[in-house]
Amino acid sequence: MLNRRTFTAAVAGSGLALGMPALAQFSERTIKFTNGVNEDHPVGVGVKKMQEILAAKTGGKMKIAAFWGGAAGGDLQATQALRAGTQEMVCTSSSPLVGIVKELGVFDLPFLFNNEKEADAVLDGPAGEYFNKKLEAAGLINLAYWENGFRNLTNSKRPINKVEDFEGVKVRVMQNNIFLDSFKTLGTNAVPMAFGEVFTALETRTIDGQENPFVTIETSKFFEVQKYLSVTRHAYTPFLVLYSKKLWDGLKPEEQAVLREAAKEGQKVQRQANRDLNARSLETLKKSLQVNEISPAEQKRMLDRVKPVYDKNVATIGAEAVKVVMDELKKVRGG
Repeated sequence: MLNRRTFTAAVAGSGLALGMPALAQFSERTIKFTNGVNEDHPVGVGVKKMQEILAAKTGGKMKIAAFWGGAAGGDLQATQALRAGTQEMVCTSSSPLVGIVKELGVFDLPFLFNNEKEADAVLDGPAGEYFNKKLEAAGLINLAYWENGFRNLTNSKRPINKVEDFEGVKVRVMQNNIFLDSFKTLGTNAVPMAFGEVFTALETRTIDGQENPFVTIETSKFFEVQKYLSVTRHAYTPFLVLYSKKLWDGLKPEEQAVLREAAKEGQKVQRQANRDLNARSLETLKKSLQVNEISPAEQKRMLDRVKPVYDKNVATIGAEAVKVVMDELKKVRGG
């Protein structure tokens, strides 16, 4: 017959024994996670949440070692390392991946989304799954779509209120064919240029303007060499949290499940942090720049103007990929 002390010890022992098999599903792992942004970017908030989830769910067995600001190489270089199975994870925007999965070029199309709600619905629904399958075929597992955000235009010539205002403005764009096409079609003198050269080019008036999310405009101090900020929201770029398929296939199902959960929880806080920070950056920029919103009617005129960019690039991106996104957008918009 058990006395109270023996009974208590037996119960405690059985509780410990019940907990052990759960933790035994996880191996000791330190996962290398790289990205091109700095730790104070909203991606840092998402990674911290992932680290917390992994620590709690795996008893500290699975850890993320994060490398910031391209310290372990550029996004494309890291992505190729994932495909080769020599690195576990990278957080990258969709644009550098177009050479690997051409269908991701759909996210470079101008004026695709009207707001964050539309972007979330498309990325977190069947359309997002469509791209996930394309990525997996290329050796990449996408754990979650995080946010880089909407891009907006600054320049030193005039406010951009309507389509005609783009005419003749010399704008730096990313070294990306769709962006180049979009801004040429809008009437600007579009100049592809490496990001590191932009501030000096604006300062010396080699170019009139550039386009980036509010946070980038603020942190890069472009407000010191620009006069106007037009809230064009002409492009929305997602971040993707990618894992090497070669290494993923070597994980236990429980390890895969906890990584997906961690990335999804990271998504919630990263997106919110990004939106909060962009709102704060816009308020800060209003102190130095003349800021104007674009009316819905003019936004539609801009979209109509760049329709040839869609027509020209559908074949390159893939008609199926464009249709998948457009069909999902119709549902979201109730069309």
